[in-house]
Amino acid sequence: ASKIFPPMVISMVDVGEETGQLPDMLLKIADVYDDEVDNAVDAMTSMIEPIMIVFLALIVGTIVIALFMPMISIITEMNNQAG
Repeated sequence: ASKIFPPMVISMVDVGEETGQLPDMLLKIADVYDDEVDNAVDAMTSMIEPIMIVFLALIVGTIVIALFMPMISIITEMNNQAG
């Protein structure tokens, strides 16, 4: 079991068994792991967020260029014909 679970978990389970408070200790262990997962998700979200903003900016920029290039071509052609 010591290779599967970290020493902190084994120690907390031992203390819980000795004091008769095993359910409480298991809840504390669950809280610790829940906090670790929350921290990992927050870190991942903070890393992904700027990447998503840049990605969406590229998509919006591509759409804007795709819309304005034909209009610029038409205006340029009209100026060439008028001049």
